[in-house]
Amino acid sequence: MLLEVLKFPDPRLRIKCKPIVKVTSELAKFAEDMLETMYANKGIGLAAAQVNRPVRFLVIDTRPRDEGGRYDLSQMTELEKQVQQPLFLFNPQILVKEGKTTYDEGCLSVPTYFETVERYEYIEVKGLNLENKEFLVKVDGLLSICIQHEIDHLDGKLFIDRLSTIKSNRIKSKIKKFGYPSPEKEDEDNLEHNL
Repeated sequence: MLLEVLKFPDPRLRIKCKPIVKVTSELAKFAEDMLETMYANKGIGLAAAQVNRPVRFLVIDTRPRDEGGRYDLSQMTELEKQVQQPLFLFNPQILVKEGKTTYDEGCLSVPTYFETVERYEYIEVKGLNLENKEFLVKVDGLLSICIQHEIDHLDGKLFIDRLSTIKSNRIKSKIKKFGYPSPEKEDEDNLEHNL
């Protein structure tokens, strides 16, 4: 089932999400709906906060595809290749953060806007999988960036909050004044990754 993706400035995007106690069958079904919603919106990551569910959960699939729609793993780092995707992560918690990297980030909750954001290059994150088992992910590359972006959502933050005050205010005022383009125009503009 497709879920509605909240868009900035919706105040529900600012809610700090609560940890789950256990991965139930209802949460597993919700996880599948989130994955379907992410793919339908051409995203590579989606946090529960973005679909108005204030629980600490995210789903990610950063595997690049070729023009035929097949996965092209040659563009992934060795660490990224070791992580099974799509990645379902309940109660994610970053344990290790190393290095710095930048990426032009976009967001399904701030469609058509892209800006360079600085993140940690390498992270180790633990969480629960769909079987309610704890596991550890050690990763770099786009997958690391995406995990950090989605965890921000769980804490009520958007990528535009990580920009300079001038850049952030410029984007926010444009959105408040003009709104977002129509979905057809959005598809033309969306050449980058929406996290």
